[in-house]
Amino acid sequence: MAATPDADVGEEEILSYKPLGENSAVSANPHIPSVTASAVLGESESMPDDHPTCKGHDFNSSINSSSSKDADTSQLDSIMQSMLYTGFQATNVGKAVNEINRMRKWRLSDTPWKEGDDETLRDPNIRSKIRARIFFAYTSNQISCGQREVIKFLVQHKMVDVIVTTAGGIEEDIIKCFEPTYMGDFKLPGKELRKKGINRIGNLLVPNKNYCKFEDWMAPLISKMHDEQDEKWMEQARRLVSSNDGAADSEKEPIKPFSFTPSEFIARMGKEIDNEDSVLYWAYKNDIPVFCPALTDGSVGDMIYFHSYKRPGFTLDIARDIRRINDMSVQSYASGQIIIGGGLVKHHTCNANLMRNGADFSVYINTGHEFDGSDGGASPDEAISWGKIRINADPVKVCADATIVFPLIV
Repeated sequence: MAATPDADVGEEEILSYKPLGENSAVSANPHIPSVTASAVLGESESMPDDHPTCKGHDFNSSINSSSSKDADTSQLDSIMQSMLYTGFQATNVGKAVNEINRMRKWRLSDTPWKEGDDETLRDPNIRSKIRARIFFAYTSNQISCGQREVIKFLVQHKMVDVIVTTAGGIEEDIIKCFEPTYMGDFKLPGKELRKKGINRIGNLLVPNKNYCKFEDWMAPLISKMHDEQDEKWMEQARRLVSSNDGAADSEKEPIKPFSFTPSEFIARMGKEIDNEDSVLYWAYKNDIPVFCPALTDGSVGDMIYFHSYKRPGFTLDIARDIRRINDMSVQSYASGQIIIGGGLVKHHTCNANLMRNGADFSVYINTGHEFDGSDGGASPDEAISWGKIRINADPVKVCADATIVFPLIV
């Protein structure tokens, strides 16, 4: 992620209107009404000499350069650096790059140790090794499309610490390990696709057989985990009988039924799939927790539903997961959040950071707007009002299709 200079404009630099002076050549012209001259051609204050100016990338600067790979990389870096001064959403992309670089660069050593702080963190060498914890959230469509490979790169190389996604973001990753997703068109008629057993995700196509293969793989795994759950219950029951035999009620060991959490369930999926193309595989291998509070809202939920008729009793403990993600936030010395899309993943990530009085660094990438009061469209400034982003933070929202801008940011 190439660093780019900041281009923030302070409130004190906002232009103020000034009418034309009496000696102005324009106002002195008898053919132009003075009120019109002042309204249309009013004088302005001079901009500071060091104020950033709007200017896009100059492709002529590299027209005579080598066509080698290094030259192409230099060209791309130059384009990304120029975005900050291009204006509109290109400028916000440049700001997002800066914000992500800041969250990745942050170390506890950036904050001086003071009396009353933890003595074990006084050593500058120790402080220099403690990074900001980066929460990375994305909606399922980012896995359905080719963004999956970009996300896999980040997880494979441990560039994020916590993942939050939806049920589709879990199952689509596994499904692609068995069968590909195909290119289609936004205008393909749903009625005809339904007759052919083909599901459309925007301009992508997923045949029903892809889900059938996923279910063939998933069903035995649920049964196996159900066996393990019941075995732990039986083990505890035997231990309780043994330890509580003849003991007074006040001394008896309490019953603590065991259930997997959704994040443990997802980690197991990553372990069992054992496929390096999978995001979940790398999350499992690198011990990066994947949280999905709505895991049952998709094909995984369908499989658990079907399993419940065959063999009731398999449960997932969502309470332990909310404790885990909130504790990870509270125990962070600094936190950053990169959120692609809105809805559940956006709020769940922001709400976890609320537990520590807000994230220090934040980047939103979505196309939501504020007019309907939706959480997806809510601006970073609204999150500040809730304490989900710190009041001294400098958050960025990029209003764009993430499939276009996020690969460039990475």
